[in-house]
Amino acid sequence: MGRRLVPLTLDNLQDLPKRCRTCVFWELDPVSGQAAVKAGTPELEKEAWISAVLLEWGSCGRVVYVDEVPVGFVLYAPPAYVPRSTAFPTSPVSPDAVQLMTAFIMPGYQGQGLGRVMVQTVAKDLLRRGFKAIEAFGDARWKEPACVLPADHLTAVGFKTVRPHPTYPRLRLELRTTLSWKEDVELALDRLLGAVQKEPALRPL
Repeated sequence: MGRRLVPLTLDNLQDLPKRCRTCVFWELDPVSGQAAVKAGTPELEKEAWISAVLLEWGSCGRVVYVDEVPVGFVLYAPPAYVPRSTAFPTSPVSPDAVQLMTAFIMPGYQGQGLGRVMVQTVAKDLLRRGFKAIEAFGDARWKEPACVLPADHLTAVGFKTVRPHPTYPRLRLELRTTLSWKEDVELALDRLLGAVQKEPALRPL
């Protein structure tokens, strides 16, 4: 099985699932996001966001390929580039951390260690760039796939709650701990990365 992880760029953006290519939940604030959906331009907005982050900050994602078939991705950026993060009651993300926006691995490819490799690749990238941790907003009342990852799945792979909230706690994962992950983390990662499966409704927070 040939597998490779490559930085997300405008050239391989089309390899993300269509629902993710046209989702601007994190990339725009709630009002702008709804306006983009109403105008039918979310895909253009997504391209513009990735282009801007690449130019100003650098790599903000990874795409996973198995035998040249795109099977998963992860998206991350400093919170200054993630307008939706300010709408959460537990913001802001810590200054020494990057925000994990969303991640996904296709169901048929879970259980192969891809999630662990993907997160470790991101960790190495961010450690080189001087960051200590990755933080995420979790959904403590998660019931169905959406852009906000389930809080209990995040804690299962090592995230710790740094700001509790009954609905949207903020969680943190120290990057160095990911580099020593073993296979026993894979099942929990499969559950986490398989949790984003459909385009969410843009709902006010």
